[in-house]
Amino acid sequence: MKKVLPVSVCRIVLAGALALGSAAFLTACSGAQAAPESTFVLLDGSKQTTADFKGKVTLVNFWATSCVTCVAEMPKLVSTYNKYQAQGYDTVAVAMRYDPPSYVVNYAQTRQLPFKVAIDNTGSNAKAWGDVQLTPTTFVVNKRGQIVKQFVGEPDFDALHLLIEKLLAET
Repeated sequence: MKKVLPVSVCRIVLAGALALGSAAFLTACSGAQAAPESTFVLLDGSKQTTADFKGKVTLVNFWATSCVTCVAEMPKLVSTYNKYQAQGYDTVAVAMRYDPPSYVVNYAQTRQLPFKVAIDNTGSNAKAWGDVQLTPTTFVVNKRGQIVKQFVGEPDFDALHLLIEKLLAET
């Protein structure tokens, strides 16, 4: 049985890993926990809550237009969404509070992002999801609304796809 570390320990380990320039993916910190209750304000003005995730496998990606890694991984997020969305997979890309809304809108439109894009104007979403400050930070939420994996930095997309397939197969 894999040991799951408490969130506070995970944050300390993550801080150390980042300070040392280590890989930011921490498997020991991947125990399932309920996704925080959040309301995301989408670019079209509509809202989505974490309650809306139930029954779907959802990827929540905190990013910024000024983040080089975020911009580099975005085509892979689009490809992943296109590959799995018909099977009950969804994506919400949450722009950080410091990202100018006009930049986010322009990016989403010019890249024709096919998934939901939200702007976290107040920083409340980032705060609720573990005080996210580093981008990209990505969470995978299962059909029961539990966070099953967190990535800081670009995910290993082959491993991510395997995880998504496993979670989609669950009832």
